[in-house]
Amino acid sequence: MQIAKGTWIMVADGARFLLFKNTGDALTPALLTHRHEDITNPPSNEQGSDAPGRGFSSNGKRRSSYAETDRHRQTKERFAAYTADILNTAVAQDTDDIVVIASPQTLGGLRKHYGAGVAQRLCAEIAKDLAGHPTDDIVDAILAHAQRTQQEIKP
Repeated sequence: MQIAKGTWIMVADGARFLLFKNTGDALTPALLTHRHEDITNPPSNEQGSDAPGRGFSSNGKRRSSYAETDRHRQTKERFAAYTADILNTAVAQDTDDIVVIASPQTLGGLRKHYGAGVAQRLCAEIAKDLAGHPTDDIVDAILAHAQRTQQEIKP
């Protein structure tokens, strides 16, 4: 797989996303930033804490507790849904291919929220956290992924 002209590239992690479009050709890709966004997501203990809830057995005096809410994880999940919505909206009127690069947990969250247009045009998903890396690393990761998948196809 080459990065054809017009290919959309989404790079995301739990707190940052970058949406690129390849304005170069397949041999010399040039990633133009279409949109980017960062959020602040402090650890759960800094977002507040509360005693876990308690449940009582219907018979007897047994009590049990519920797990404490992981607000940090919830923020990451909401951000993944938001990021997928941005991707769905950005590429809605386009017909070009889409490549998604995200940390494994974020990639799982994104998959749940892909629209039909994204799912049909998705040509690669790379489970790697490259949101803080330069565009050269992103292009190299896509090309390395393409090379690996071609080697797997050959007998």
